[in-house]
Amino acid sequence: MDRGLAVTARVDADTYGLRFRTLLHRRSVPWRDIADFRVRLYHKNIGSARETRGVILVLRDGHKRLLPLPRSSSPDNQDFDARVEALRALHRRYGTPESGHLVVVSNRTAGRGWVGSLSLCALLLAGAGLSAWFAPAAASYQHEWRSATPCTAATPAAQRGECLTTIPARIARTEAHRPKKYSWLYFTDGRPLERLEVSYEAAQDFQAGDAVELTVWRHHVMKVAGAGHVWNKHVPAPGDMSVLAAVLALAAGCPGALVLLRLRGRRLPDDEVLPSALPFAGALAGTALWLLPLCYLHPTTLLSSHVAIGWEAAGSLVSLAFFVWAWRATRIRAPEAVTAAARPVKEEHEVFLAARFLEHTDYNPHGFGTHIVLGDGSPAVIPHSGPGRFAAKRIPVERLTVKNVRRARGSEGDIVPSSWHIAELDDAGEPVRLAAAPADLTRIIRELRPAPAQ
Repeated sequence: MDRGLAVTARVDADTYGLRFRTLLHRRSVPWRDIADFRVRLYHKNIGSARETRGVILVLRDGHKRLLPLPRSSSPDNQDFDARVEALRALHRRYGTPESGHLVVVSNRTAGRGWVGSLSLCALLLAGAGLSAWFAPAAASYQHEWRSATPCTAATPAAQRGECLTTIPARIARTEAHRPKKYSWLYFTDGRPLERLEVSYEAAQDFQAGDAVELTVWRHHVMKVAGAGHVWNKHVPAPGDMSVLAAVLALAAGCPGALVLLRLRGRRLPDDEVLPSALPFAGALAGTALWLLPLCYLHPTTLLSSHVAIGWEAAGSLVSLAFFVWAWRATRIRAPEAVTAAARPVKEEHEVFLAARFLEHTDYNPHGFGTHIVLGDGSPAVIPHSGPGRFAAKRIPVERLTVKNVRRARGSEGDIVPSSWHIAELDDAGEPVRLAAAPADLTRIIRELRPAPAQ
């Protein structure tokens, strides 16, 4: 438990209800208004193995609140487990829980909120729209810079900002910093300006005492030319702005896909693991392969160039195929279809199926098994994908009973693929879970069931 948090927060429970307080909030809830307690599981950093657990208070009116305590930053914190069980025991005694099992909500389950993903999607789309709006302005600015001509003696003073003015100068010193600090050129006597921000490479190329010429356009130094070294100010190209807009729009598709998956699974229990969004990420990556080059080469003529229109039409068809595939790949398969399958003919040859028993058993010591082999003998757990039965552990089919088949729940999504199903088995009175892809789990369950009477 976080001891620093325990100093500023407190949670108490008695026969009347639950009371919790923080520095800024205090509340009391009677047991009759509490629907359930759930565990909230999340990782502090993306890709981090460290997980944090908290307790969600679910009220009868549907509102949910994350309690300030108890908290745990370890998956094996027995004190946290004991405190959660104590809260649930009091709730069972003085209230009416909605769920008989402890619901675990993680970032991959249906109960995770989608407002954050939707907000991120909207923010990225706004950035994409802003970048696309700047693309024509960048094209106009680049054209005007490239077409600018040197000023002459007859050029009026009011128009000298639109032509090129060359000013001699001498470098006093340079400062080259990277990667995050600015690099500078300083000029003797602060003329025509005290210093100029340049690239790291330019600050290294120029030396103190170098005589240079500054090219000024629209009151900005656009070019520094010396003996063998030239620095040009970066002018945003319309293709760059158009590509940035496309990248932001494609990036918005990732949180958008998460929102879509959560809306698609809104009728699922809160602790059921949703399908992975990776198929949609693959579809977005496939779209980027044709969209980014198109935006770079035709930043301002996407709707007027015949070549660009043809490119868009062909690419859109390819992307449509990608997204249809992603939609089908992320469909939610009901486990009932697996339990209703009939017993097939015995496998004639050995078949190696990716599957995992999630508990430590005598035939799966310390979770060593990664596959189950069927056919040509009794089903067995093995730590490899074959061929052969090296290190195989026979599964005692005679003592196993299939109780239920369901989708992955809560933290199970962190140890098995989200598309796998979980079979709940009874192993001589001990609960055991077996995870595999739906079709593979069907074949395995058929081998675990007794043959029908003749």
